[in-house]
Amino acid sequence: MSRLAKIEQACVIGHLVAMAFGLAGLLLVMPHPEFLAHVPGGQTMFAWSMAGGGVVYILFGAIAVAMYAYRTLGLAGLISFAVAAIAISLTSELLGTSTGFPFGNYSYLSGLGYKIAGLVPFTIPLSWFYLGLCSFVLAREGLRRGGQALTLGQNLGAIALGAVLLTSWDFVLDPAMSQTAMPFWYWHEPGAFFGMPYQNFAGWFGTGVVFMAIAAGFWRRRVPVVRGSQLNLPIVVYLGNIVFATVMSLGAGFWVPVLLGMVTGVFPAVVCWWAAQTPVAPPQISSETVLEAPLPTSASM
Repeated sequence: MSRLAKIEQACVIGHLVAMAFGLAGLLLVMPHPEFLAHVPGGQTMFAWSMAGGGVVYILFGAIAVAMYAYRTLGLAGLISFAVAAIAISLTSELLGTSTGFPFGNYSYLSGLGYKIAGLVPFTIPLSWFYLGLCSFVLAREGLRRGGQALTLGQNLGAIALGAVLLTSWDFVLDPAMSQTAMPFWYWHEPGAFFGMPYQNFAGWFGTGVVFMAIAAGFWRRRVPVVRGSQLNLPIVVYLGNIVFATVMSLGAGFWVPVLLGMVTGVFPAVVCWWAAQTPVAPPQISSETVLEAPLPTSASM
């Protein structure tokens, strides 16, 4: 394993551990603060977790996925997706927090790092990037047939499916993150879907479609095929974030968003990963083809 791959693996582990640590603080320690009395340095660890745990897990995830994209998709593949995802998602988030379009009226609270223009934590576009890339790669390779180049229809399908996988994460995450004992954002006008307006889903899907379409345009004929074990990191990161959101939502008593996320996110993501595990079969040469092949002439020998 190369040094870069080892760093990537360490960042994935750090990403998952940081999420687990955050869950323990939010769901175990906050409701039962007496628990800290039995943990050496518990107060310090809890204070650190609440102040910077969200930033750490997002940074680990973004670094891991960036390294993965560099190794498997190439520098051009990484840069084209990262620039599109970060620029478009930041624009949508700045519009959303200042005008209410395209997600609805909401504001970010503390816990996710420095706010760009005093509105959007810098970690938010990074989370769009790393979950967006995992979603799009899984959709793209799941729809590919036999390792061949994607058709126009398959490219459009990958963009739509990738945006659905990304939005499914928000189905599960948003209710808990905005309505727990320590929320990270809040809705000025709570919506009908467990506090979220339905407009939020349209905003998520539309934002994902835009930056995935831009990336797909750059990736066409420039990014290599990603198959088999090369898709392990995207599925691990995607499912890890869904599990994090699921535990948060179940802890808050939200069952319906979790079921919706399983149907529209987990199931299709796993199917895409499984479909891409099939090795590409070599072209079959029939006996008729061999017999019909022209024999070498003396001039060509």
